[in-house]
Amino acid sequence: MTVSAPPVGPSDQLEPQATRPSGTARLLRLVPAAVAALSGVLLYVSFPPRTLWWLALPAFALFGWALRGRGWKAALGLGYLFGLGFLLPLLVWTGVEVGPGPWLALVAVEAVLVALVGVGVAAVSRLPAWPLWAAALWTAGEAVRARVPFGGFPWGKIAFGQADGVFLPLAAVGGTPVLGFAVVLCGFALYEVVRLALDKRRAREVSRSAAAVALLGVAVPVVGALAARPLVSDRAEDGTATVAVIQGNVPRLGLEFNAQRRAVLDYHARETERLAARVAAGEVARPDFVLWPENSSDIDPFAYADAAAVIDKAAKAIGAPISVGGVVERDGKLYNEQILWDPVKGPTQTYDKRQVQPFGEYLPLRSLLGAINENWTTMVREDFSRGSRPGVFDLDGTEVGLATCYEAAFDWAVRDTVTHGAQMISVPSNNATFDRSEMTYQQLAMSRVRAVEHSRTVTVPVTSGVSAIIMPDGRITQRTGMFVADSLVQKVPLRSSETPATRLGILPEMLLVLIAAGGVGWAVGAGLRGRRAR
Repeated sequence: MTVSAPPVGPSDQLEPQATRPSGTARLLRLVPAAVAALSGVLLYVSFPPRTLWWLALPAFALFGWALRGRGWKAALGLGYLFGLGFLLPLLVWTGVEVGPGPWLALVAVEAVLVALVGVGVAAVSRLPAWPLWAAALWTAGEAVRARVPFGGFPWGKIAFGQADGVFLPLAAVGGTPVLGFAVVLCGFALYEVVRLALDKRRAREVSRSAAAVALLGVAVPVVGALAARPLVSDRAEDGTATVAVIQGNVPRLGLEFNAQRRAVLDYHARETERLAARVAAGEVARPDFVLWPENSSDIDPFAYADAAAVIDKAAKAIGAPISVGGVVERDGKLYNEQILWDPVKGPTQTYDKRQVQPFGEYLPLRSLLGAINENWTTMVREDFSRGSRPGVFDLDGTEVGLATCYEAAFDWAVRDTVTHGAQMISVPSNNATFDRSEMTYQQLAMSRVRAVEHSRTVTVPVTSGVSAIIMPDGRITQRTGMFVADSLVQKVPLRSSETPATRLGILPEMLLVLIAAGGVGWAVGAGLRGRRAR
């Protein structure tokens, strides 16, 4: 099969040495860079809290235009600009309280990984059916970002911007890798359709096979999403449970919210007791169990009797077990722990967070950072240790899977709660350190995708908002405001069947990574053969 020559872009045109480029020509050379950066911004705008999910398609179409046929150096720069345009505004919340340094450092590192994907996309853009290879490369890049450095940072996966989109049912087919792949494929193929249509208008020869492949790249993801809709259901399979979600709020915003740890605990106990009064008055149904957020008791109830007494009183008032988010020290180690507190038996089960957050819950390279600047080590004075077992609580006969805050971004951390028997999922979180930023909405969208991915009800109890109850079809049925004390009570469906995404696990991602590797190998081989021919 012959490989078509790459198109000539503005930066590839040869000029006579005696002629200096005009001002217009110099500006034209900047167009690809501007398009790459602006397409990254367009991708950011497609993410929550906005519901403009469809903007991801023109974002990748423009990115494809900027990269197609470029050399590796140009592609590296264009990919980096795209990464900056996307991640700088998306992750601005990481610097809300600690200043711009950590935010800019995180974006700089993550954008490098996006830039490397850009190099790969430019290389495969010379191949037939290049949108397929390019979309697989993007998925491979997301797989890398979800694992390195320091355990990975999956925030910004394309799937997490599609909670309101038509492609969402694909999450039940192959999880976030398949959902994200479909969106990116559709975007790149959209550009290819436009490019071929313009070539035809310019009386250039366009092969039917190339046109058919481009059209299929747009159509197949959409048709696949429509075909996957029967996998999305909110029908109860194992009966229902009445769940209560408590948002107690915090006494102050920012990093110092936990300076009044007892107040945070008291706020959540007080809101639970208010709910108990409403139950006694017949205003709401009595819950089968109650879910508190992460860090709702930063005072270790196993070490401090007064904290235990507050939780015990709240559990007895509501007459139901409470899942409490605590900070616990055990055997000289610190854990971010969920504690199941029974109104009669007291604490019965625990789950220790397994995917702890670098620079938030532990400090990588602590000695090196301390040698550079001692003040940096005060951000995380003591490292949290990791748990080792999946979290599934038996709450009065209901199996509730637990993915604490940051863990919701990691495919494996949510999936293995379901494979260990969870009939619904809870994502207890704490966003008090991120003020009124978009972080909470981005995380809420993740939970909506997880609901569809595994066909489970998902609850999101948060210290300061937005807390929510999400149906297995991804719909939010109840939600709170931000920085208010509130409670949500609802009867929710329990399910035990597994979606294809749950059963397949990591296999779809591995397959797409192999496709990406095959495309790069083909492109490199074609390039070497071309050089030998010359």
